Amino acid sequence: MYRLIVLSVLSVALLAGCATGPSDQEKRERLQSWENIIRWSEHKDALIDFIDPEWLEANPISSLDIDRLEQFRVTEYRVRQVVSNPNGLEIQRLVQLRLYHIHSARERIVDHRELWRYDEEREIWMLHSGIPDPRRY
Repeated sequence: MYRLIVLSVLSVALLAGCATGPSDQEKRERLQSWENIIRWSEHKDALIDFIDPEWLEANPISSLDIDRLEQFRVTEYRVRQVVSNPNGLEIQRLVQLRLYHIHSARERIVDHRELWRYDEEREIWMLHSGIPDPRRY
């Protein structure tokens, strides 16, 4: 009987240890990659690699939106607030971007709220909130 209890406890512990989920390092790397994409104005890559396809289908981003964003250079991308849900599969970030308009030589400060969710099927963090809108300042 004792042996059965010990084996049961060990089995549960092993199964818990084998459960896959997002690691903190994976999350940090993914968010850092997103920041780099935005800083270097590689917006089309952002659409393909980072934004959840289902979200994008429901909330299409027009070529005009991308063209509008490409008129700016990001001079600063600062994370102001991070809120995680208790299960660790969703993150909301408030970021502040300083955008330099290449035609008018003026800077805008834009607050942007990001919603990240861990896609367990793809095993990757996906953005569910779109690209920054330089009209919102």
